[in-house]
Amino acid sequence: MSKQDLRESSVPYSRLPPNPNHQNVVVLPVYYHLPYDNFRCLRRCLAIAVVVLLFSAAAFFLYPSDPALELARLQLNHVGVHSSPKLTLDLSFSLTIRVRNRDFFSLDYDKLVVSVGYRGRELGVVSSAGGRVRARGSSYVNATLDLDGLEVVHDVIYLLSDWAKGVIPFDTNTQVDGDLGLFLFKIPLKGKVSCEVYVNTSNQTIVRQDCYAK
Repeated sequence: MSKQDLRESSVPYSRLPPNPNHQNVVVLPVYYHLPYDNFRCLRRCLAIAVVVLLFSAAAFFLYPSDPALELARLQLNHVGVHSSPKLTLDLSFSLTIRVRNRDFFSLDYDKLVVSVGYRGRELGVVSSAGGRVRARGSSYVNATLDLDGLEVVHDVIYLLSDWAKGVIPFDTNTQVDGDLGLFLFKIPLKGKVSCEVYVNTSNQTIVRQDCYAK
């Protein structure tokens, strides 16, 4: 090896000319999420879901609903049609109405009203005193409707025809108005049930009755 080669090899690295093909590489550190952060986020999401579920369940169970009415018993006491001197109707019904409170608070009702009609026209109304139905409980209310010497002005032809056939259709409507005691508030509620009653004029009995709630 010559002296010139020795001198070239002894040149420091800092004095070497820059290489145009040289590239700088920057190495960034890798960050990892800690398992505790993932667990805390999951726990927070579960807590929010539980709170929403509890509020939804409370709204479902505490939301007030109208009382359910059911015609537990209907008895025909008497029915009669008189044609002289005027066309009049004698009718007597005894009813037992079941008032069912479906809410988790007590229900106070002012009165229970029962009306009887013929072919869409009201013949008479009877009302009973008010009362209280405990939460998720039922109460039975008795009522008697008596119509004596009711003059029939409309639907005379239909009434005579039904009397000749031996079966007269009547319709009954039962309604109850009350207040639901929700903490310090009073929420008005209303329930109604309608029935179609077919009465046999020969043996003074009820042939069929069809009821539906409104």
